[in-house]
Amino acid sequence: MPQVQHPANWITSVRAVLAVTVAVIGPTQLGLALVVVALALDWVDGQVARRTGTASAFGARFDMETDAFLILVLSVYAADDIGWWVLLIGAARYLLWLAERVLPWLRRPVPPRYWRKVVAAVQGVVLAVAVSGLLPSGWSAGLLVGALVLLAESFGRDVWWLWRSREAEVPYPEGGGVTLLALGAVWVALVLPHDADDLARLPVDALLLVAIALLPWRRARAIAAAVLGVGLAAVVVVEAFDVGFRTFLDRPVDPLTDWAYLGPGVGVLGDSIGVGPARATAALAAVVVVALLVVLPLATVRAAGTIARHRRPALAAALVLAVAPLAQVGSTSATGLAYDEVRQVRADLADRQAFAGEIAADPYAGIPSHQLLRGLRGKDVLVVFVESYGRVALEGTSFAPGVEAVVDDGTRRLDDAGWSSRSAFLTSPTFGAASWLAHSTLQSGLWVDSQRRYDQLVGADRLTLTSAFAAAGWRTVFDVPANTKDWPQGQEFYGFDHLYDSRNVGYRGPEFGYAPVPDQYTLARLQHLELAPRDRRPVMAEVDLVSSHHPWSPSPAEVPWDQVGDGSALAAPPASDADIPALYGRSIEYTMSTLVSWLEAQPDPDLVLLVLGDHQPHSYVTGPDPGHDVPVSVIARDPRVMHRIAGWGWQPGLHPHPDAPVWRMDAVRDRFLEAFSR
Repeated sequence: MPQVQHPANWITSVRAVLAVTVAVIGPTQLGLALVVVALALDWVDGQVARRTGTASAFGARFDMETDAFLILVLSVYAADDIGWWVLLIGAARYLLWLAERVLPWLRRPVPPRYWRKVVAAVQGVVLAVAVSGLLPSGWSAGLLVGALVLLAESFGRDVWWLWRSREAEVPYPEGGGVTLLALGAVWVALVLPHDADDLARLPVDALLLVAIALLPWRRARAIAAAVLGVGLAAVVVVEAFDVGFRTFLDRPVDPLTDWAYLGPGVGVLGDSIGVGPARATAALAAVVVVALLVVLPLATVRAAGTIARHRRPALAAALVLAVAPLAQVGSTSATGLAYDEVRQVRADLADRQAFAGEIAADPYAGIPSHQLLRGLRGKDVLVVFVESYGRVALEGTSFAPGVEAVVDDGTRRLDDAGWSSRSAFLTSPTFGAASWLAHSTLQSGLWVDSQRRYDQLVGADRLTLTSAFAAAGWRTVFDVPANTKDWPQGQEFYGFDHLYDSRNVGYRGPEFGYAPVPDQYTLARLQHLELAPRDRRPVMAEVDLVSSHHPWSPSPAEVPWDQVGDGSALAAPPASDADIPALYGRSIEYTMSTLVSWLEAQPDPDLVLLVLGDHQPHSYVTGPDPGHDVPVSVIARDPRVMHRIAGWGWQPGLHPHPDAPVWRMDAVRDRFLEAFSR
């Protein structure tokens, strides 16, 4: 008769189920009640084993491992409130197991000792009290220190006995450790844990591994298990990217096209920690990916072989996995993610055809050039993108008051200088990064919310604001100070006459974080190269102000405009101990203050600006669920410009209030052309 049918082992089995349940539901009222029951049954199963004469080595080991697991679970929850050191209580058993792998003399069994059971019971009781919140944290910490001392004494006494009585090495079961590691690796890959609680969930997806293990053909079983391992490795890699995209870009990863972000991501990381460390990090990530593609197939093959040699327990485990979802302790993370990615690929393929239709359906494509933008004839027009200028810069954050003060002061200064401004909000198609999606959305009048749509758009023929101005007679310019190399794709799509980047504007000053050229120099150089010369065509320019780009660093101090020169007067600021949100807020303050100062010094009465953010900053600045809205303003001296947009309902000044109108960013092109082409 199998040992698990012994009455004491049945009781221990119940305790094991209770421990797993507590791991899943946590120290709730029900969870704490289950802990009490499990601790009480720890005394009961020993009594039953002795009174029924069914005590065995298996039962003792089963009891010990159940105790260890429950203590580990409780220590994880207690460490969250008390401190990481509490994990030493839960990890003690497993640290000893690892030591046994290295030190043969630790493998010998130790003689029974009642005090050992007392110490184990004390750990469970003290941890249960700590997680219950019945005592102040100081009292709980004191009790846990005492429990840890008792545990150290008990383990230390056993280790000392083993050292003093060491003799010949005791054989250790071969393969057990590697098999456990293989099973653990497969378990983690299947549940795809986002936190420690997820590790206690049962991977229902392991039913597929069990099915493979039951194949009667050994070679077919190994091949199928290896294929499953490669698939699991791919799922783990995609999940890692998905977590990153949801954290920084507020959207899931697109498995078809988002690999294009790897290069720019390494570049931004290099601006944060240095080029060498960034490349080393990228190389390490590549090594991890390769290791996953090797280790997980080996692990699934080994796990399948182990399961095949233990078919009866495997079938019992499969039954438990099958009913796990009914008890809300099952996890289908791996198959769920794989299904979502396949569905995303299918949606991408369908969207490609739909987006092609949107690109072709352009109400302004056939309008004669002489009818375009008649309301702006003779005026210089700048579309100014302020990097990471999101709604959070003006509302509900610790840094918003500083930005609001600068923007409100800017409104007053512009009013005094004869400028008018109107503001609202736009909903950006991107979040945290990928500014080019916002730029192309505004320019094309299409919703470009993915790299795939962007690639499809720039490979097509579509009227943009830049090409509309060019057709109507303007000189068109892109000023992209973050670019460090040629951009033939942009040249072909937008058709601008000239591109300024970090290499051809003559900047000789220091770099400031990501931005190789600070905003004050960008505006001063644009003025000198494009706006100051006489006897020229009117200029339409898209200008990127990137001093507020992640990673945020201290901004340079503004200098008088006649002292900007080649940028060497822009001294690097002293190091700052401000936190990242504060640095972000100050970078927006710098850019908006610099823009206002530049406009105050502008002699051109016919200059018109559309100023907007490209996207919100990263989520570790915005907090959860900030939305995708960015501020937008039209600024001009000519009252006829403001008259043409009066029907937009935008609010006076540079500071849109919370109730200001909100448009999708793809609505701007058509509304702009409609307002100024009639």
